[in-house]
Amino acid sequence: MNAPVFIYVHGFNSSPQSWKARCLQAAFERQGHAAQLRVPALSHWPAEAIEQLEAEIAAANGPVTLIGSSLGGYYSTWLVEHNPALRAVLVNPAVYPYRLLEEWLGQNTNLYTREQYQLTERHLEQLLVLDCPQLQDPSRYLLLVQSGDETLDYREAVDKYAACAQFVQPGGSHGFEHFEALIPAVQAFAEGRVELPVPVALPIAAP
Repeated sequence: MNAPVFIYVHGFNSSPQSWKARCLQAAFERQGHAAQLRVPALSHWPAEAIEQLEAEIAAANGPVTLIGSSLGGYYSTWLVEHNPALRAVLVNPAVYPYRLLEEWLGQNTNLYTREQYQLTERHLEQLLVLDCPQLQDPSRYLLLVQSGDETLDYREAVDKYAACAQFVQPGGSHGFEHFEALIPAVQAFAEGRVELPVPVALPIAAP
């Protein structure tokens, strides 16, 4: 069997230069597994982002595990529900981004690339199309959340993925403090194992 392939799915106004993406890249490089990790730069248009991810999945030469952060967790859920061969690790995932991003309508700037664009009602419509109210196979998901998430209500994810393996850590932030400590659990999940550390309470990150 070919080695597992990991695709990191970044969030809203993020990029492959984000902290978690760089953390994953550094860890895989140290292990000599850099070729197993893909970190695509995604379009701000949801439909285009899904097409990009589907192309990455099709090009993979091994079983694929998605690592979806925030909005990337929402995308990853849709992809898993439409591809029975996929697994996904969801990191502080957005559950209702079509509601959350209503207040972001208008001019936006990507935090890393500095790309400027207009967030429109069409973006929200494309997000709504990707909503998956029911999960067909909860065993294909691993949920990682921190209760100190200042952007999303972590309880929404805990409820939606209630039947899935979960790591719920008190404190922390939306960026997911000490994410590097969970990378071994991410890799184990890709091989069909749930090997989670005991959650230790963290300080809530300053806004």
